[in-house]
Amino acid sequence: MALRRAAGVVFGLAGGSAVLVWAEWRGSLREDGGGSWRTKAPITAALSALHAAQPPAGLSGHSYGSAWDTNWDKRDPSFMLNSRKKEVSGEENSSETENNNKPRATRHIFLIRHSQYNLNGNGDRERILTPLGREQAELVGQRLASLGLKYDVMVHSSMARAIETATIISKHLPGVELVSCDLLREGAPIEPIPPVTHWKPEAVQYHEDGARIEAAFRRYIHRADPKQKEDSYEIIVCHANVIRYFVCRALQFPPEGWLRMGLNNGSITWLTIRPSGRVALRALGDSGFMPPDKLTRS
Repeated sequence: MALRRAAGVVFGLAGGSAVLVWAEWRGSLREDGGGSWRTKAPITAALSALHAAQPPAGLSGHSYGSAWDTNWDKRDPSFMLNSRKKEVSGEENSSETENNNKPRATRHIFLIRHSQYNLNGNGDRERILTPLGREQAELVGQRLASLGLKYDVMVHSSMARAIETATIISKHLPGVELVSCDLLREGAPIEPIPPVTHWKPEAVQYHEDGARIEAAFRRYIHRADPKQKEDSYEIIVCHANVIRYFVCRALQFPPEGWLRMGLNNGSITWLTIRPSGRVALRALGDSGFMPPDKLTRS
């Protein structure tokens, strides 16, 4: 069988990138593999592109060389069962215990950044919402109400701007319990990479704030308790740094990248945590429900 002038395609897939190389076959297609290629696009350039697309050594397959940690919240039922095996005797009881320890509900967590506030206030008490900030909070409340969901609770930071934002939102969600939490206060969660020049907290602030914000993450971001029978919808009103850190931790991204994200005032970030422990980011900093002239990031 001979192919005198047949167009061919070399298709390479490397690191998730596809490279096409057009070539033309000249000669006969023989069992001994005779013939030659004449390229229409330089093969050397294509091979260089393929090489450049290869992931760095050690990163192939998973980011930073690590797989998804199924027990990231220490609530994986298989791990919990192993820790209780000594307390349970008999195959039937063991099976029943395993079944009782399996979460069945999905948690939906809405992370709301507080509205615009007075940056020139002397201390937290004077850093209250601006008139525009109060409008933004009203728009957030209207947006959450329009989703038609049955919210279980609204937890908010104990800082003035978060308290006021949550109070205004709550007018649109009657019957939803308001809970204050000091762990959700703004702070410096972890030194960002790459660093920035306009914001350089002292090392002690990262040390203290980081432990507190990590504690807040562990308290609020986890899969549902096995006793929870129905899906839940929870609102957390807090601050940009806290939300960005939560997102990185929940998705198992390097937490040092938290400052690479920007969040508008009053924006909505929606995390979903399945019974299996899988986490999905359904919205990040959504503020499309606000008119353009109401958008701020202060």
